[in-house]
Amino acid sequence: MPRIVALAVDGALGSSLALPLEMLRAGAQHARAHARAAPSLEVQVAGETGAAVTMSGTITLQPDCALEAVAGADLVLVPSLWRAPAATVAQHARTTGWLRRAARAGARICSVGTGSYFPATAGLLDGCAATTHWSFFDDFARRYPRVQLQRRQLVTRAGAFYCAASVNSAADLTLHFIGEFFGAGAARQVEGQFSPEIRRPLALSGPVSGSAAAHPDETVRMAQDWMLANPCAPLRVPELAARCGIAPRTFNRRFRTATGTTPLAFMRQARLDLARDLLRQSNLAIGEIAHRCGYPDAAYFSRSFLAATGSTPQQYRVRARGKLFRPEPARGA
Repeated sequence: MPRIVALAVDGALGSSLALPLEMLRAGAQHARAHARAAPSLEVQVAGETGAAVTMSGTITLQPDCALEAVAGADLVLVPSLWRAPAATVAQHARTTGWLRRAARAGARICSVGTGSYFPATAGLLDGCAATTHWSFFDDFARRYPRVQLQRRQLVTRAGAFYCAASVNSAADLTLHFIGEFFGAGAARQVEGQFSPEIRRPLALSGPVSGSAAAHPDETVRMAQDWMLANPCAPLRVPELAARCGIAPRTFNRRFRTATGTTPLAFMRQARLDLARDLLRQSNLAIGEIAHRCGYPDAAYFSRSFLAATGSTPQQYRVRARGKLFRPEPARGA
């Protein structure tokens, strides 16, 4: 049974806790509805004293308990902090200390936006890739020089420590946890309920998904750059290894070490990401999108897309387009 602890902090963004918790609850409910043996979900909202806190939108949140009463956690959600994150963290030294103990006990720590100031202050991110809200990049870098700040990444992972740069990025990260806790079917169901048009699948082996620069192996990055630039080209590992100047066996080993996945799996994900973008943003026919993304024909593309997302390409396009915002022209224009 996954045990989730959400930290209640005065002045934090309520949405940075509410959205992940609602998504996790929906995933658990879907899993239980389809399998009696599916794990249930335990959620605790914990604050330093257990007293009610006021979130940034003047919403009052009553914690279930004080931090010291938490028996254990598989995942800790740290909310985004409003305006002056360093000052807020300085006022919550007990929370910082509790995070250190939770990490030592094996909990994974997931911070949203400027919530990353908490694990950074606790020293948990020293030497680790991490991100924060882009408005605070310079301040974060100055305060925590030992943290490997990823300015171009929306999601990072370093062992048990996860950072999402914004609430929207936290939604993507939450889908990753739902898939891990309750299975891919539950994740797809929740994706369909919560903003399917912005979903970016996560491969959390490096600092961030979908980035050729998410690790220090320049040879593997060169291979990833080539694959991303040539999605419709056939993937021949011996030729790609030769392009990188190393033997195929060495190439495969280094690729998996750097990315946590195989060249074939990376290429499949890159093609799927490109197909999603083209379905959302272009009027290309399904067959043309299949061709541009390296699928042999439209039928194979449709089967592959359905297996990966739970929707056909056309269904995905309709859902995504249905949520696009088109402002009406101003009067008199």
